[in-house]
Amino acid sequence: MSRGTKKSERLHQILLLLLEHPEGLPVRELARRLGVHRATVHRDLDDLSREYPVYNDGGRWFVRREAFRVQVPLNLHEAMALYLAVRMMATRTDKHNPHAASALRHLAGALESVADRIAAFIRLSAEVMEQTEGRRQDPRYLQVLETLTRAWAEGRKVRVWHRHEQTRRVYEYTFSPYFIEPYPIGQTAHVIGYREPPGKLRTFKIERIERVELLPERYTIPDDFDPREILRDAWGIWFTDKEPVEVVLRFHPRVANRVLETVWHPSQQTAYDDQGWLIWRARVAEPQEMLPWIRGWGADVEVLAPEDLRRRLRAESRVMAERYGWTVGQTAQEGPPSPEDTFDLLFGG
Repeated sequence: MSRGTKKSERLHQILLLLLEHPEGLPVRELARRLGVHRATVHRDLDDLSREYPVYNDGGRWFVRREAFRVQVPLNLHEAMALYLAVRMMATRTDKHNPHAASALRHLAGALESVADRIAAFIRLSAEVMEQTEGRRQDPRYLQVLETLTRAWAEGRKVRVWHRHEQTRRVYEYTFSPYFIEPYPIGQTAHVIGYREPPGKLRTFKIERIERVELLPERYTIPDDFDPREILRDAWGIWFTDKEPVEVVLRFHPRVANRVLETVWHPSQQTAYDDQGWLIWRARVAEPQEMLPWIRGWGADVEVLAPEDLRRRLRAESRVMAERYGWTVGQTAQEGPPSPEDTFDLLFGG
């Protein structure tokens, strides 16, 4: 093995070590792990810093992760899968995000020699995403997302100032981000992590974080944390420690095929009743989160269970009908909710 080959492998090992240790490593530790003299590591780090974003801070060496370029080998179909994911994100967010456009441009560059036609259209998509027209310019949101991303990557806690939805007051917390999850229904993103106080797992809607500050304190994600398990019963992002609730819906035959085209929830089960209506059921953590989706089917769906969700949709239907000038009758079987019940059901009184 030549001297040049040895040095090349050593530089690669140093880079891998720094990537594996977001808290940074001193020269003496790098020398110990590599079995070489400290002077050799100093020279290697000088050479490495000319090609990669590595830097010294307080005697420890780090990789500036937000500037580090990841090399990912992709075949044609893998690249298309990523393209579809980015395009879906682009159509389900109302905020300008230059990082998404940049990612598409790099993807197009990687595909240039394999599929130049597809690469050309990916670049067109990048241009669309770079346009500001029709998208909210929200530098605060972008800064919050970037800081949370860095904190998550480096295992560092953050200080967040979060605006409460109902009270509109801003509360301050120490937060350890465990997972970031997009939420297509609301065109938003959420971060799940450990919040202090109360010292429990909580979720923040990123759009409601007024400010975030990176802290020097480090944290470790527990080995038993599994976002798949936490969100298993969620309709979208809401999860709970309680048992999931069975939701039973009855769909008109004219929309039954459309309902069956999509797996809306992992636990869903379907069957037809004797009148040809589709009975759809699933166990959902927070059925209230389903309301926008249920409303979207209009009169082609009926909520059979749970009872409180059925009562809420009945109350909403009554208010909507009367708002459009219809006189709503009542049946002896169910009867109308009282005005007080209607207000409580609609506005959470």
